[in-house]
Amino acid sequence: MACAGSRCMTMTGRRFETGRLRSPGAQFARFLADLPSSCKTVQLMSNLTIRSACGDDIPAIATIYAEAVETGTASFELVPPDEREMLRRFEALSQGGFPYLVCLEAPEKAGGGEGRVLGYSYAGPYRPRPAYRGTVENSVYVARDARRLGVGRALLTRLIEETTARDFRQMVAVIGDSDNVASIELHRSMGFQMVGTLKNVGRKFDRWLDSVLMQHALGEGADTPPHR
Repeated sequence: MACAGSRCMTMTGRRFETGRLRSPGAQFARFLADLPSSCKTVQLMSNLTIRSACGDDIPAIATIYAEAVETGTASFELVPPDEREMLRRFEALSQGGFPYLVCLEAPEKAGGGEGRVLGYSYAGPYRPRPAYRGTVENSVYVARDARRLGVGRALLTRLIEETTARDFRQMVAVIGDSDNVASIELHRSMGFQMVGTLKNVGRKFDRWLDSVLMQHALGEGADTPPHR
């Protein structure tokens, strides 16, 4: 899962610099605790449109993902897949009954037409074996120039709604790199619980990377069996 961002975050005029902290996750949690409740849930970009993705969105989706692969650690892929491969993945998820969403900029910014794709999200199988059929893994990717504007939160919110409506019962976030504080805290703020960290399981950009696991119960969770 990805929600890669820059080394600092600005919220209501206050600056939080992750690169200078020994324990950024704990420091960020204290930073959030000091904010008024209205600041914790503010959406910084209004009039976002979220809809199901279609084949025409694949070029924009591929571009966003390529940048994430080439410059970040949210994805453990080393070479960006081309548009044909991205289309194949999209069709496989769609045909499997999983939600795949795009977030578009406000129509007024696009001259009245449909705005450009600012980010995308999808849910897919957590594991291929059938006993895992009630559990999904989420992915969220946002264009570099649209980060810190509420796009990731809007996409994840809608993705949780869509997967719940399909009677999935658990959502797992597999977050690349334990230094990905923005993604970890976004998930935490939306009800995900920390499950654990797999240490040094990936290697990219000449350094070892952790994999952070977080989990969110959907709908009735484990209280009843799924109808899938």
